Amino acid sequence: MERSEVIRRMVLNEISDDYENVDQVILPNVARECANLGIIVERSQVVEALAELVESGLAKAYRLSCIEPAEELRDMPPVDVVEEHFKTYFYISEKGLEVHLSDDASPPFDEDGNSRR
Repeated sequence: MERSEVIRRMVLNEISDDYENVDQVILPNVARECANLGIIVERSQVVEALAELVESGLAKAYRLSCIEPAEELRDMPPVDVVEEHFKTYFYISEKGLEVHLSDDASPPFDEDGNSRR
């Protein structure tokens, strides 16, 4: 499996159970899990993986606010820099969930969803 595919699957795993923000949850968790596999991950690689997931319909981007309803964004939003107020979040799509739960999606995860070493 290529390095970029491992990162993409790790990112998809991170957004599979809740709306997640790049800098607060996705990047730190993906970096930690990838480090367990001996892979160093940069923020730009996580953003690239998210863009690919959104473009392929496996994930959706949202603008979240504590005072307004969640707004689904049509395309990948610009998240090249850390957001000041953390309003952009990502969540797995129905199509992404099917891929995530398929037998082909298991590596680099074990049957409990933990990264394989």
